[in-house]
Amino acid sequence: MKPSPVLLLPVTAALLLAGCGGGSSDDGKPTVVASFYPYAFVAEQVGGSLASVQNLTSPGVEPHDLELRPKQVAAVQDADLVIYQHDFQAAVDDAVDQADRPDDSTVDVADLVDLHTSEEDHAEQEGHHAGEHGDEDHGSMDPHVWLDPANLEPVAEAVADDLARIDPEHADTYRANAQELVDELSRLDEDFAAGLKTCEHHTIVTSHAAFGYLALKYGLEQVPIAGIDPSNEPSGKQLAAITDTVRSTGITTIFTEELVDPSNADTIATATGAKVATLDPIEGLGPDTRDETYLTLMRRNLDALREANSCS
Repeated sequence: MKPSPVLLLPVTAALLLAGCGGGSSDDGKPTVVASFYPYAFVAEQVGGSLASVQNLTSPGVEPHDLELRPKQVAAVQDADLVIYQHDFQAAVDDAVDQADRPDDSTVDVADLVDLHTSEEDHAEQEGHHAGEHGDEDHGSMDPHVWLDPANLEPVAEAVADDLARIDPEHADTYRANAQELVDELSRLDEDFAAGLKTCEHHTIVTSHAAFGYLALKYGLEQVPIAGIDPSNEPSGKQLAAITDTVRSTGITTIFTEELVDPSNADTIATATGAKVATLDPIEGLGPDTRDETYLTLMRRNLDALREANSCS
């Protein structure tokens, strides 16, 4: 099925829209505020030209580190619809709590998908092996649900339902747009499953522990350099352990990402002879990806994974 023209509207245009006023925007469109890029992408695809979408996380900003300006806090208060994920961006959580928004105008992705506990944080793994932590320490909750394309399908449907309620005159268009996006996501999911089915290697070394959902879905093992929060620097012991893993398993590629300092990945690659490539967690767009979309970036990720793991 060929994507509809609505779905191909440039996402960068949606990111520049700033519906900071109360209720509908100046041109009468419903205003949608999304906490960061993947959910802004969904909102733009479902809303198309009928909705005004604001992304709270500007391009090039690491979403884990987001701090909101007063106008953005006001936008969370006044928007017709807010899309966010509880326990991922503390500043957004605080703004939503302060706004005391009605449930039927707020989409919390954490309520729509099954969240997993990260088992890939090496600091925690080493502590468990050494008996340094109690039984209650089972790792951090992994927020990176969007890296399994199927997890965005219920988000698209929820956004369509809420926009249909807010703007009933265009309800059929919102639901048709959502179905187009769900179809695209389903095809992407199928292509990942087929593309990673016959690989010689199944271990990936990543900048931080963002790829747990992708790895679990498609039969890969993630070895992250940093944990869930990419700003948490690994210890020398952790870097040495990852270096040993790369050498012993024949891993050919160390994955870095655009919004994270590549120095640790470069260090491991230099020590092992592996090459460095990009695997994008798609938390936001950067200077080199400003013209991409979630769908194109995911397909670039698939190509990178197939090459790194010698998939036939």
